[in-house]
Amino acid sequence: MPTLPASGLNDVLRHPGIWRRSSSAAPLLRTQATGCAELDSLLPGGGWPFGALSEILFTQDGLGELSLLLPALAELTRRRRRVVFVAPPYIPYAPALQAQGVDLNFVTHIQADAGDSSWSAEQCLRSGGCGAVLCWLHKADYAQLRRLQLAAETGATLGFVFRPAAAAQNPSPSGLRLLVNNDSETTHIEVLKCRGGLDTRRDTRLRWNG
Repeated sequence: MPTLPASGLNDVLRHPGIWRRSSSAAPLLRTQATGCAELDSLLPGGGWPFGALSEILFTQDGLGELSLLLPALAELTRRRRRVVFVAPPYIPYAPALQAQGVDLNFVTHIQADAGDSSWSAEQCLRSGGCGAVLCWLHKADYAQLRRLQLAAETGATLGFVFRPAAAAQNPSPSGLRLLVNNDSETTHIEVLKCRGGLDTRRDTRLRWNG
């Protein structure tokens, strides 16, 4: 069996995706700030993880679940990165996106039916030509989500999937899962899962007025 030269091994071990048991340092994550300092402080790397699928679970429409992403999307389009909306339940309102700093020249809307939306999102994620891909999936099984997660890793892209809150009961391969819900007049964000693990000493639920 050929032996990897020491210099080559060192190069491999310095890769940010490699974790060594003997090292106390966590792997470096490439992230995009969410625009919410409290949420950033809860997430490893301080923001939305590139090369990973992030699930936004919500109890009902209109809680500001899309607004949660707008600061990051605005920053991506300022850097001339493509943002793709796949099968949103409502046509994105262009003036509202512009008001939040999103450059519409770098926004693409793909209207797809339930059978094609996951496939369309996967191709966009895998291409490496997008800064972020947003997809709305009412129903998705583990295998579909796994394909999207792998596609996001391949394309080093921010992947977002919007799903009903009931999906939180099912396992998921996503790197990050957030729950957006409303308690009376207050909207909360709860971090259910994140790559790198949660700090159990901190409250993973925060108040949000998006």
